[in-house]
Amino acid sequence: MRIGAHVRRRAGGVAGGVEEARKRGADCVQVFVSNPRGWAPPHPTDEEAAAFRAVWEPSGLRPLVAHAPYLVNVASANPEFLERSRALARDTLAACAMFGVDMLVVHAGTGGDDPIERIVARAADSVREIAASEAGPTRLLIELEEGIPAASASTIGQAARLLEAADVPGVGLCLDTCHLFVAGYELDRESGVARLFDELRATGLLDRVVLFHANDAMFPCGSRRDRHENIGDGFIGIEGFRALLPRPEVADLAFILETPGDAERQARDIELLRSWSAG
Repeated sequence: MRIGAHVRRRAGGVAGGVEEARKRGADCVQVFVSNPRGWAPPHPTDEEAAAFRAVWEPSGLRPLVAHAPYLVNVASANPEFLERSRALARDTLAACAMFGVDMLVVHAGTGGDDPIERIVARAADSVREIAASEAGPTRLLIELEEGIPAASASTIGQAARLLEAADVPGVGLCLDTCHLFVAGYELDRESGVARLFDELRATGLLDRVVLFHANDAMFPCGSRRDRHENIGDGFIGIEGFRALLPRPEVADLAFILETPGDAERQARDIELLRSWSAG
């Protein structure tokens, strides 16, 4: 198991993520490769990409994960917004390939008041279009949403429906513990964690899960309110993560913190997760 955190790039650009990861004692790292709240696409030069790889490759940090900008909504009912989202995701994937990013996380998306069939169809079309662009070594991952009705996929069953519609075998899944919890999965207890993996096996998706976002939840199970909390300070709590981390199904996966704590707090949480992964 590899445990790390999402970090800000700061003045060092994408390469600054290596320094931030080291402050946290991380094994792996997640970054944005462009402004997370803007439409401007990343267009790194060959020299910038080479400079990053020169810092990253000897660091020992693996995997390198990128997150698509927040504006990307691959299921949007607005045609212009949908096309801009697809274009930005394609450009982000191309930049990830230049940097040598292992995985790009894109949210499953939401579709307003449209029937769910249309929402899923748009998201599936987007996944196919993005995945068909030149990705190099970068694997596209779909992150499930927090249970809102307009989401193309929040549950494991809905993820199976979306991936079947997209029909791109190489696309994987990113599971966010906070999203799953507020969508109704009882990850605060061992029985709820066991049911999650039972559902993954039943739907044939266990092998598609390659990344967890490890976040405690500020709001209760089933609340559909996505606010991350530091590990052990939310409604999932210590017992939930102690039930999840030793599972054999996650032994070879990466866990990335997206918690609000500073470097010192995230370093502490990484050590906690690491200790629980050992059983």
